[in-house]
Parts: sequence; structure tokens; C-alpha cells
Amino acid sequence: MVIACLSLQAQNNKSFSVLAYYTGDDKQINDFEVEKLTHIIYSFCHLKDGKLNVDNAKDSIAIKHLVSLKSKHPQLKIMLSLGGWGGCENCSAAFSTASGRAVFAKSVKEVNDYFKTDGLDLDWEYPTIEGHPGHLYQQADKKNFTELVKVLRAELGNSNELSFAAGGFKKFLDESVEWEQIMPLLDRVNIMSYDLVNGYSKVTGHHTPLFSTNKDEESTDKAVEYLLKLGIPSHKLVIGSAFYTRTWKNVENVNNGLYQSGVHTGGVSFKDFKNTLTEEKGWKYFWDKKANAPYWYNQKEKMFATSDDIASVKAKTLYVIKKKLGGIMFWELGLDAARNGLVNAIYELKTK
Repeated sequence: MVIACLSLQAQNNKSFSVLAYYTGDDKQINDFEVEKLTHIIYSFCHLKDGKLNVDNAKDSIAIKHLVSLKSKHPQLKIMLSLGGWGGCENCSAAFSTASGRAVFAKSVKEVNDYFKTDGLDLDWEYPTIEGHPGHLYQQADKKNFTELVKVLRAELGNSNELSFAAGGFKKFLDESVEWEQIMPLLDRVNIMSYDLVNGYSKVTGHHTPLFSTNKDEESTDKAVEYLLKLGIPSHKLVIGSAFYTRTWKNVENVNNGLYQSGVHTGGVSFKDFKNTLTEEKGWKYFWDKKANAPYWYNQKEKMFATSDDIASVKAKTLYVIKKKLGGIMFWELGLDAARNGLVNAIYELKTK
């Protein structure tokens, strides 16, 4: 019986991925417990002359160091990410022709082979719908994205992983990509179930809630249910967690600042919560039971903050286990506490 339980736990461990987006250098990573991760996604590479490009020597050194960690941590996969917010300006044009897609796919294979990385994560924000202001988007992106995924899978083969970062909001889910066509070819979709209320919003709200508190509110669960209803296998769905706050100022003390008008301002990293979002500085902590999400309000400063924390990350981890999802990814590792932080909270529950 004990052996059966242990083997079941090992099986659960194997199927629950913990994917860290990482923007740091070859030194910062050494502060973190990488043994608690299954993937590090180095962010970001960009397009140069239509090819996947590692931007500079610093990035190159960081990637090589990350790959070297695999000898000590054989469970670890190192992936490269293309794009990011504002980082895919030429993607729509570059991927609009078969020859453009072929050139890119070939370059991905070459870069992957050179660094001995384990695959690519596409973070084009966004195909088909408006993303970064001023970046080209067009209806043809939807089909072109499918064709891009096809040629990438053919070029990379099945030994390398291929994933993409998807907007966790209704317009993306409805309009951006051909889900039924692409998901059989992808290892997973990393659902960006954060920034659901973002820097453009003039009204506060939960930016990375697990559940919606009303039918119109975006949430992690809403995106997951949408994709499950399309018939996408649960093990290919990875939910997102935010290791930073979205913060608003000029927020009146109504409903503790939640769902009130305000002006978006700079955020706080999780590792700095303990010194920043404190009672001494006027912050009060609240927990939204329905959303499974924390928020903070500072009456004196008229400021509101929303994020994940230990409690909400634990709720998301239990949700992944219950729904048999593929795991959790987050933005981003360098914002976590090096010890007893959010990664540790995920790891402790997933290995319980």
C-alpha cells in the first residue's frame, strides 16, 4: 500500500510541471532552488531578419549557464521564449508567408541545437487581435499561427518541446488562434491568467484571480473551462501566476478599493511584499473568498494592489491537482523570494 502511494505521488510529480519564466543573468539563477522547477523559460529572444535571435553576449552566457544546470538537475528543461509584451513587433509580417515561417523554424532548430536547449515557447502578444500599441495584427494571423506551429513541430521533431503563451482573456480565447488545429501539435499552452486587469485599466480589480466573482469577470478558471469545453486535454493546460502586483493610486476608500476607479502605477515584486505592503506603511490585507485572491488597500495613500501570494498560489496548485492540469507557470522567477517563497509553496503542495 505504501509503495502504491509512493508510486502515485511520483506519477503526480511527473505530470505537474512548474515552469519559470526567467529574465535574469547567469548569476541570479544560483540564488534559487531550481530543483523545485521542471522548466526554465529564458525570456526573451527576438526576431532578427526573420530568424530567432539571442540578442547579446549576456543572454548567450545566461542560456549556456542554464543548460549547464541540467547535469545536476536532470529533471530540468531549458526553453527559449520568443517575443513577450512589445517583443514581437515583426511577428505578424514575418510569419505571413510560408517562406518566412520556414526560415524562422530552421533558425529555431539551429539555435536550439547550438545551445542544447529543449524547445521553444512562442510568446507573440498577440496574433489576430490588438496587442502592443502600434504592432501589426491582421485576420490572417490566425491561420498563419497554425501554419507556424506545424512547421515548427516538423522542424523540431518530437524530442523538443513546443508551447505558446496565450492571453487568458475572452477576446484572445475567442479570436486569436485555431485551438483545435494547434493543440495536438503543442506540448502545452501557458495561459497568461494574469494582467487580466492591467496597466491600461482605469478601474481596479483582481489581476490574477482563480475564480470569477461575476459572469463578466476574467479569471483563471474561466479560461480553463473555456479550453476544456473545446476538448483540449487537461494535461496540456498550464495556468499562470503573477509574482508581482498591479497597483493603482487615487483610489477612494469604497469596497476597500476593489472595483474602483484609479490610476495605474508601478508594481511590487513578491520578494518585496514583506517590506512594502506592510501595516506600518498603511496597507491592509484582504482576501476575496470567491475569487481566491488577495488584495491590499492603503487608505492614507489611497492606493490599491492586486497580486498572487502564498495563499492564492496554494489555491491554484490545488486547483491544478484537482483538475489534472499540466501545471503552473509564472512571471517571473527573479521576483520570488529565494527561500520559502511562491515556488516553494507550489512545490510543497505538489509533493505532499
